[in-house]
Amino acid sequence: MFCEVFRRLVEFGRVDTYRYIGFGSTFFSDFSLFHKSLKITNNVSIEREIGDKERFEFNLPYSCIELKFGESNEILPKLPWDDVRTIIWLDYDSPVSQSVLTDVAFVCANASGGSVLVVTVDAKPDHYDKRIQSLKERVGEQKVPRDLSDAKLGGWGTADASRRIISNEIEATLNSRNGVRGPGNKFEYKQLFNFHYADGHKMLTVGGILYDEGQEDLLAKCGFENLEFIKTGKEPYLIEVPSLTLKEIRHLDKRLPCCDPRDLDASWIPERDRVCYAKIYRYFPAFVDAEIG
Repeated sequence: MFCEVFRRLVEFGRVDTYRYIGFGSTFFSDFSLFHKSLKITNNVSIEREIGDKERFEFNLPYSCIELKFGESNEILPKLPWDDVRTIIWLDYDSPVSQSVLTDVAFVCANASGGSVLVVTVDAKPDHYDKRIQSLKERVGEQKVPRDLSDAKLGGWGTADASRRIISNEIEATLNSRNGVRGPGNKFEYKQLFNFHYADGHKMLTVGGILYDEGQEDLLAKCGFENLEFIKTGKEPYLIEVPSLTLKEIRHLDKRLPCCDPRDLDASWIPERDRVCYAKIYRYFPAFVDAEIG
């Protein structure tokens, strides 16, 4: 889904001239995908586990990925930002926190027009009677919306609250950045992603594009709104992973796309799994049968 969106950034400039910044870890899956699909060769992977430096270097899939060891709060300010269109995916495995907001604010204060910021955080609710207190301790009391309560942070409520807090940080940072910019040259942010999904437990991925007012025509030409998973407000796009065998996947693939997945010739597959797969089949990971002797 990210690749589908990033390809449309061509209106702002050749996508292969963008820089990609991420947290590769030992697998570097996102770097491999974006290099193969988008031909991005300017890549920076921020790794906080300095003690595993040798392992990261061994697993590096391509020579065009530069490793930077340390906390993202420390590394991001050391990178060049002038006239470098950037796709950055801050893929945390922890809840929203002041450290996360510090990174978000820095990117929004320094990124060039046409850059994309994506943030992933853990959205698992805390224990019922500690939700608001825990959130205040992580991000600061002044950044927690006053209408929230322990009850409202249940279910997907923590994900929605995290999105609001991140969006508020983006808005506040751009307001400050725009204070010295003249009319017609102010920076804007358009949300594109609001993914809810369960990766062991609830996760949130939110993000969008940063651009200046003079680039609004370029933004319109991208046609992001033509993609069904684009969400510009509080309504999320829920990614549900169907439970299917490889044989069932192949059977469904031969009948897709279709108008109504409920009518697919596969009555033995639960309707929920048919509908879920039909929504995301183009982005579903490819698997290969293998026999081990």
